[in-house]
Amino acid sequence: MDLEAVRTFVAAADTGRFQDAANDLAVTQQAVSKRIAGLERELAVRLFTRTARGAQLTIDGQAFLPHARALIQAEERAIASVRPGRRALRVDVIIMRSAMSVLLRRFHEARPEVDLDVVTLFDADTALAAVQTGTIDATFRYVAPTRRLPAGIEAARVLDERLDLLVGPRHPLAGARTVTLAQLVGHRIWIPGLVPGVEWALYYDDLAAEFGLSIDGLGPHFGSDHLMDVIAESSDVASLVGEKPRLAWSDGHDLRRIPVVGPTPVYPHSLLWRTENAHPALAMLRRHLAATGQPTGAAGSWTPAGA
Repeated sequence: MDLEAVRTFVAAADTGRFQDAANDLAVTQQAVSKRIAGLERELAVRLFTRTARGAQLTIDGQAFLPHARALIQAEERAIASVRPGRRALRVDVIIMRSAMSVLLRRFHEARPEVDLDVVTLFDADTALAAVQTGTIDATFRYVAPTRRLPAGIEAARVLDERLDLLVGPRHPLAGARTVTLAQLVGHRIWIPGLVPGVEWALYYDDLAAEFGLSIDGLGPHFGSDHLMDVIAESSDVASLVGEKPRLAWSDGHDLRRIPVVGPTPVYPHSLLWRTENAHPALAMLRRHLAATGQPTGAAGSWTPAGA
């Protein structure tokens, strides 16, 4: 169905005169008559009756009018949904309880007028493909040294997230105020759900290889609550957790969150986006992240070489 003809029909119905509709649409009266005649042929009904006072809707015209208005509104919503600045900014944060979610929430608090659509995609390959196709506007990811970004994709490192040791009260390191990476050698560090090849697995592979750590990624990841339950009851299982997400453990768990030093392992997060993406809110997000001054590359920290 020709939406220009539908729009012309609505204008004629609202004004009651073809000439007035022509003036509103900046076309000739002949064009209005031609469009409405074509619409009537397509619908196989008469929409207007010509009178001395102008154009009056027929019964069929009255029945069609609310649907015609709905068609025009649907067209406007469809256009707005893909027009930069009119649709929500779609950003991937990997998981909702993450440092990236915290950063995006702070952006929302600073700029509440910006509509956000927050999504969670599993791995960097999926997220980068979504950025390339425009399914999302940006993603927060660790860019592993071995990863080559596709042409047209930019990245800016926005946060180095400190990793803490998480142990239960019966663990040998439970009483320590700080621990070194050397002290973790020989201890089982459990990070469930490490899927070979995903960016966080590559990070922990590099960490384990450089410092001789035993990092166990076996078992499905049932979430932080299950992880804390296991660690609280164990005398030999520890884990590494990011500094940003708040961990609220149950009464009686008595978990210990211990800073790791000498050096401090940090997980480097970057914002990735398509260079040609003109969404104004994306530029606002990038400026916000740059202005908040999140530390990267601090002395005494460790990231994989080339990250």
